Amino acid sequence: MFGALGAAAGVSSALRLDDKQWFNALGIAGSMASGIIEYLAEGAWTKRMHPGWAAQAGYRAARMAQAGFIGPRTLFDGEHGFFHAFANCDGCDFTAMLDGAGKQWLCADIAFKPYACGTMAHPYIDCARKLVAEGVAPDDVTSIECKTAEGIVHRLWEPLAAKQNPPNGYAAKFSIPYAIAVGMLRGDAGLIEYEESVVHDPAVRALAAKVRYVVDPDNPYPRQFTGHLRVTLKTGEVREASQGHFRGGREEPMSAEALEDKFTANCFYGGWDTDRARGALALLRALRTAPRVDLSELRG
Repeated sequence: MFGALGAAAGVSSALRLDDKQWFNALGIAGSMASGIIEYLAEGAWTKRMHPGWAAQAGYRAARMAQAGFIGPRTLFDGEHGFFHAFANCDGCDFTAMLDGAGKQWLCADIAFKPYACGTMAHPYIDCARKLVAEGVAPDDVTSIECKTAEGIVHRLWEPLAAKQNPPNGYAAKFSIPYAIAVGMLRGDAGLIEYEESVVHDPAVRALAAKVRYVVDPDNPYPRQFTGHLRVTLKTGEVREASQGHFRGGREEPMSAEALEDKFTANCFYGGWDTDRARGALALLRALRTAPRVDLSELRG
């Protein structure tokens, strides 16, 4: 990591970058070298590139190995390997990770995300929408208390004031108070809900400011992602909603209709019209059965 930082600093100086560009270069280099999650502090853009950067690194590694380049065989369990660097403890039990390796395939459990934000916030959005569907009016809410897992507090709840008032759309993706607010006020948390105009909507911020949390010591995280809202209304009435799983995963898979609705909404967000979105869906459906499909309509 420090080699990448040093190189970024040296090149930035050689290019005579200004102060903002110089510090951005170091932040990007740190994320490239280690995948750190410091993007949470200010809603920086680096998490977006983590999967792609990892993929290109894996591709390059495979090509280098193909060409005869030698890598360490004890990458995982060696004295200076992955486990000692990131799970350094005596008596670590890796049975759960190794059981069924090469025999049990996990692709069937891959989840689809209903919302365009951090997965652990999704059950809270579902709870918020459920309460509105049952008659809770956002304008009547005086406070919202949520039970949560201690393991997600530092990413999605704290610092609470910043999560209630995210500085930009990307920071809002990692805020449960914001997710609850748009879920109640807009009935969704799709791509459009993370546009700057929505993030800075006074009504959204006012409702997010009413959201607090308490740590539930019995929360099953990380085995399950759960949600809970305890809403107090102006009348003094208290309404609650809970969800013990992530919708879109194996406990409650998204239906084909819901997936197509999300696809269409994303197409509209990207500037496609209704005819083009429906045409793309028809082409994608045909992939299951047709021996050859012309995908040129999906390009451009």
